[in-house]
Amino acid sequence: MKNLNKIIITSTFMAILLLLLSITVSVSAKSDTFKPPDNYLIDCGSSSQTTLPDRRTFSSDSTSSQYLQYHGRQINLADQSADLPLPIYKSAKVFDSKATYSFHVSKTGWHWIRLHFFPVKNKEFKLQETKFTVIAGETLVLLHEYTPKGIEIREYLTNVTTPNLNIMFSGEKDSPAFVNAIEVVSAPDMVITEHIDALFPVGKKIDGITKFSFQKMYRLNVGGAVIGPGNDTLGRNWDSDQKFLKPQSAAKNISIAPNVVTYLEGGSPLIAPPTVYASAVEMGTSDTIAPNFNVTWQFDLDHSYPYLIRLHFCDIVSKSLNELYFNVYVGGKIAISALDLSTVTNGLSVAYYKDLFVEPSMVSSPFLIQVGPLNEPMGTKNAILNGVEILRVNNSVNSLDGEFGADGRSATGPSRGTVAAVGFAMMFGAFAGLGAMAVKWQKRPQDWQKKNSFSSWLLPLHAGDASFLASTKTSLGSKKSAFHSSTMGLGRYLSFAELQEATKIWDSNSVIGVGGFGNVYLGVLEDGTKVAVKRGNPQSEQGIHEFQTELQMLSKLRHRHLVSLIGYCDENAEMILVYEYMEHGPMRDHLYGKGLPVISWKQRLEICIGAARGLHYLHTGAATAIIHRDVKSTNILLDESFVAKMADFGLSKDVGMGEAHVSTAVKGSFGYLDPEYFRKQQLTDKSDVYSFGVVLLEVLCARPAIDPALPREQVNLAEWAMKWKRKGLLDKIIDPNLVGRINPESMDKFVEAAEKCLSNYGVDRPTMGDVLWNLEYALQLQDQEKTEEGSNGTGSTLENDAPLAPAVDNRPVTTPSQNPAEVQVIEDHSGTAMFAHPANLNGR
Repeated sequence: MKNLNKIIITSTFMAILLLLLSITVSVSAKSDTFKPPDNYLIDCGSSSQTTLPDRRTFSSDSTSSQYLQYHGRQINLADQSADLPLPIYKSAKVFDSKATYSFHVSKTGWHWIRLHFFPVKNKEFKLQETKFTVIAGETLVLLHEYTPKGIEIREYLTNVTTPNLNIMFSGEKDSPAFVNAIEVVSAPDMVITEHIDALFPVGKKIDGITKFSFQKMYRLNVGGAVIGPGNDTLGRNWDSDQKFLKPQSAAKNISIAPNVVTYLEGGSPLIAPPTVYASAVEMGTSDTIAPNFNVTWQFDLDHSYPYLIRLHFCDIVSKSLNELYFNVYVGGKIAISALDLSTVTNGLSVAYYKDLFVEPSMVSSPFLIQVGPLNEPMGTKNAILNGVEILRVNNSVNSLDGEFGADGRSATGPSRGTVAAVGFAMMFGAFAGLGAMAVKWQKRPQDWQKKNSFSSWLLPLHAGDASFLASTKTSLGSKKSAFHSSTMGLGRYLSFAELQEATKIWDSNSVIGVGGFGNVYLGVLEDGTKVAVKRGNPQSEQGIHEFQTELQMLSKLRHRHLVSLIGYCDENAEMILVYEYMEHGPMRDHLYGKGLPVISWKQRLEICIGAARGLHYLHTGAATAIIHRDVKSTNILLDESFVAKMADFGLSKDVGMGEAHVSTAVKGSFGYLDPEYFRKQQLTDKSDVYSFGVVLLEVLCARPAIDPALPREQVNLAEWAMKWKRKGLLDKIIDPNLVGRINPESMDKFVEAAEKCLSNYGVDRPTMGDVLWNLEYALQLQDQEKTEEGSNGTGSTLENDAPLAPAVDNRPVTTPSQNPAEVQVIEDHSGTAMFAHPANLNGR
């Protein structure tokens, strides 16, 4: 009897527990509801209200002036027995002149606009041939010269900031405009966030997303059936993904009960209903011994626009945690590396989504979204996807359809009104130019090539912009050209013949660097001096500008920790600068990637101190402050004694007297860019300080600032290292070659300097003078440890000044994709550094 009572009590307890669990799951999956403050549903042209099968009621606009000032023409389907999916397509409102619907907005913010079209057949209008434009607000072009071909729903999402939302219909020429139904419905703030990740380059953040408008291109319930507005949390349509799978045999549908799906804290069914996450596609042959393929969906996208891609995931295939790891590819690039859903969500059957911003240059045809397994022994060889949304983003003239804005401006050139005039002017100018060229060709002097030399290339259009190149009365191509001035510090003049001999007639084996300007060659002058010869490329406008900048800077800079200019050549239309040769090349080569002997911690500190002194001089020692603008480990060069010198001043900027910043377009290298400079486009000396903070982490961790091959959370060194710093575990990710060789106090002071450099706001960052002081103090602490251990008679020290063994590549192990071409590593060399070790470098 007692046993029976125990069984009854246990069974009752289990039943209650299961009931509570089901209630909890249900609440977590469905607790978020949204009642839209604005919910306008209009059945255009209907004489009475219309109720749809999903119980939504559409009001009539036939008699009320609430929405329309001009009522247009009301038409109805001639054949009322026609098989239509919804009754709202049985009528339409036709406008033979401009007409505007106006909707009062009770709460500003995100709003859906859904326009329903079906070219109803009637005797008076040929709606199948009409062309019309639709504009929302004052400037947002929704449709341009649009002709509906059948039943079509166009859905948009826009951030309304005014008390009224107007939607204007305008026929092209003599064509009427029409619409069958309109929806204007509020959407919750969470539907689109302010900041999202860019697909490429990895680590870039896209800000100000709420300023954009969007058009839904695709919304798929992957692995599941169609979901109508009545079954969605925000009245959306979700289509099946079957026709987009290529090939379908690579995929297999899987599903669970929707009430099992839960959401992360901060997540919501408003992003996507549980039904979406309860179905998925997995690899069709995931149970084979070694599956080695991607599941692929193909889409047609117009590459004139950016896109927001939203991917939905929910691990409904695993039996336990940490079983499923897979890669996600978007547009042929790796979007998420080694995605471990159970770690991200800390559970199974938990909803998760990822937004990515895709620039027009990244949009291919066809556009692919793929998932594929990791080539790793761990986990299950499988990959899944639960949902896809692709939203078009408005272009530069605020249009979601066509290249012209509401004011006639073009996204790619002049307005429509000026196209014809510009075309005629271009044709007339071309003929006139050809005639002038013919005359000049007959009259050109025999020494024209010499006169069209380096000096004249560098002169801007306005002479006042190049006062530093004030020429003498002699020919610009002569040895007494504008550059021959002792006050300018440009050094000796070197003839083209001398430099040809020094570089073995520009031998390709002498190339030690490649950049946007051209090549850098290792040369040996007649007296045996080794030099780095930078030869400009006449076809590179970017190179000419950077040459100008570097010439301006180096003509007034002389410092032990700045690379020096030895001389120049401006013969035969050439632009060539000659620098001192830096025997040991870029600092980065001695940290990772080249297999060179490891440099000790003390050497690293001395190199950082030298670079900091060079930057400190730029900021404070010259007549006006100079911002380097491209501080990175490849622009810190080492001479034969490992003395560090800053190089590559092609992007540098002067700061005028009394000015705190320079307003300029963002340039530099990803991974090193100051986020405040990126946001405001205001360059300050603290921008160099931020970049130098990234360099300090490179020195400590011996890995690149950006490494796209790593899992996304590790791609950006600054973000990744600072996360470990906040955990107090930064010592876990430092260069293994330094373990046990650093005085902890020295490391703490070094890391403190790096962390302050990486503050989000420039005002919170130290000056380069402060950074220099902290690095010198870190060196003292290291030397003190060495001295103390030596005085203790231990016979060993933490520091060994002799080179260590070849460097160990200590970057975290990554998994290559199935197609190596899908992972593109960013090469962050600018190529303008004068270094000893040849490398395959790309220009900026």
